[in-house]
Amino acid sequence: MTAKNVIGGELAPCSFDPLTGWHRDGCCNTDEMDRGLHTVCAVVTEEFLAFSRQVGNDLSTPRPEFGFPGLNPGDRWCLCAARWEEARRAGFAPEVVLDATHEKTLEVTLLGHLQAHAVAD
Repeated sequence: MTAKNVIGGELAPCSFDPLTGWHRDGCCNTDEMDRGLHTVCAVVTEEFLAFSRQVGNDLSTPRPEFGFPGLNPGDRWCLCAARWEEARRAGFAPEVVLDATHEKTLEVTLLGHLQAHAVAD
C-alpha cells in the first residue's frame, strides 16, 4: 500500500541529503511507533531553527551518535506535525512541500494552514 500525501497523491520523497524521515528513507512515512508523527516535509529556516531550539528541540547541532547531521537553513526535513503547528501558531512555521507531507499530518493541522505555507512550484 502506497502512502498518500496531504493533497491526495502518492507521497513524494522529502530529502536524501540530509537523509530524513522516521525510517530514514528520505520520505515522511510514519507508523504506529512514530509517536511524534514526523510527517511534515518542511524547508527549515534560521527563524524556525531558532524557535525550535528555544522550545527545547535543537535541530541545528550535529549529533553524530544518533546519525544526525544538524540542519541548516534551506534543508528539507520531516518535522513532527505538532512542532510544525506550534511554530505556525507562534509565527515561525517553515514552508511545506505538500506532495512530500504525509496525509496523517491532517490529524494535527488543517490543509489550509499547510497550503498557506506551501513551497511555490
